[in-house]
Amino acid sequence: MTRIIAGFAGSLTLAVPRSGTRPTSDRVREAIFSALGARDVLEGACVFDLYAGSGALGLEAASRGAVDVVLVERAKPAADVCRRNADAVLRAARGHRPRIRVVPRPVAAYLESAAAGVDVVFIDPPYDLGEGALTRDLELLVPLLTPDAIVMVERSSRSPEPAWPDGILLDRRRDYGETTLWWAHRTDHANEVNAESSD
Repeated sequence: MTRIIAGFAGSLTLAVPRSGTRPTSDRVREAIFSALGARDVLEGACVFDLYAGSGALGLEAASRGAVDVVLVERAKPAADVCRRNADAVLRAARGHRPRIRVVPRPVAAYLESAAAGVDVVFIDPPYDLGEGALTRDLELLVPLLTPDAIVMVERSSRSPEPAWPDGILLDRRRDYGETTLWWAHRTDHANEVNAESSD
């Protein structure tokens, strides 16, 4: 059973696609949102949840203060589940409701035409997604990110480190059993290099 952990929709039960997705465990989601809460980045944020599955990560962000959430999921059954879950979260909202959109398209195709201004990105692809496809997603993300944007990639602990493009810098790795979280942030590569060379 998957639930929203906290925020205005806290304890709301979410539907999960019957097959083809790998829901993020409660333990890992709690770790993700504890880290984001410590950085105080969700209030008013624009969030992308790529390879959304049930939409649990993006909808948790909405419950905790994100104002614009995009759930990108190409598989129709999963996208339908995302819509049902988004509707349930919006019904739980009181006062100002976040904007939640479900995009039933491949991730790369969506990113090629998406608007800039994204503050937090969750990338939780199928474990069998090729590293080249993940690298392409990250490259397409760079021009869409705000200067202090956070990018979180969830992968199998047996997968290699993502190939970070210029503009995204790794912060840390955290392992949770079979799951690894890679935390990174948007950076001006040239400025980072200049700052290091002036030390």
